[in-house]
Amino acid sequence: MAEPHVTLDPRSLNPVEEKLRGPLEDQLTSALHAATVKIEQQYAGESVEQVTGMLLEQAKAGLHPDIAAGFHPDDEQLRHVAEAIVARADTRQLQ
Repeated sequence: MAEPHVTLDPRSLNPVEEKLRGPLEDQLTSALHAATVKIEQQYAGESVEQVTGMLLEQAKAGLHPDIAAGFHPDDEQLRHVAEAIVARADTRQLQ
């Protein structure tokens, strides 16, 4: 699985957000990566839907509350990360 990366749509940003776009993308990506690692380590057979929710909750927990409030990642892409976590865990269990 490739590391998750957050890319903000410049069309949805106000001028201040656009100026901070690079650092904000880096912070969001870092929070999502940390959440991915933590959820993967703690994975205990949860469903993809549960893992998706856990990823979002954990990523937001790693952000400043104001940033977390505005963090709304693409559901499909977040689910893809969750599917990869579940698939890797299933593969490890088969070994």
